[in-house]
Amino acid sequence: MRNWPFFDLSITTPRLVLRIPSLEDVDELGDRAAEGIHEEGFMPFLVPWSDTEPAERARSTIQYHFRKWSDLTSADWSLPLVVVHEGQVVGTQEIAGKNFLVTREVSTGSWLGRRFHGQGIGTEMRTAVLHLAFAGVGARHAVTEAFEDNHASLAVTRKLGYREDGITIYDRKGAPVVSQRFRLAVEDWTEPEGFEIHGLAKCLPLLGLGQT
Repeated sequence: MRNWPFFDLSITTPRLVLRIPSLEDVDELGDRAAEGIHEEGFMPFLVPWSDTEPAERARSTIQYHFRKWSDLTSADWSLPLVVVHEGQVVGTQEIAGKNFLVTREVSTGSWLGRRFHGQGIGTEMRTAVLHLAFAGVGARHAVTEAFEDNHASLAVTRKLGYREDGITIYDRKGAPVVSQRFRLAVEDWTEPEGFEIHGLAKCLPLLGLGQT
C-alpha cells in the first residue's frame, strides 16, 4: 500500500516472522485470543480484557489493532505485530514510542496463545522487536514491565539483560499489585544473529525518522 507502507514491514528470526498484520492475520490473532492466553484465575494485564467470553476477546483484539493503526502519529506511535510460527499466527508483539525523537526510548508488550507457551517463542519475539528498536530505529533504551506474579514474562525480561528500574503499584481488579519495571540500554544489547528487518525505510517518515 503506497500510502501506508507499514504493511511491508517485517522482522524475520530463525523461527519466526513478525509483521504488521493483514486483515486475515488480525482475524487469526482473534482466534488465538478466543482460544485462551493464560490460565484461569491469573491476570497478566492491567486492563482485564482477556477475562471475557471467547467471542468478545476475538472482537476486542481486532478492534485494538484498528485503533492503533488510526491513532499512529510521528509523536506517538505503536506497532502491534503478529507473530507467525510455522505459518500460523501464534501471538502479538508490540513496540511503541512516544516523543521518540527526544526520548529515544521504546516500550514493548506482548501476548502469546496459551498452547504456544513454553517453546521459547516469547523470548525470540521480544528479541526481534529489540532488534527493530536498536538496529532499526536507533533507540537508546527499551522499557517494559510485568506484574510480580507474571513469572514467564519476568523470566524473558531478565534473560535478555534488562535491569530493574523500580516498581509501580496498580489496582488490579480491586486489589493492589506490584509491577516491576525494567530498562535495557543499547550498550547492554548484543545484536542477535539471524535476525533481519525488512521494509523499514519507507516507514521511517511516518515515524518522524526520515524524509519523504
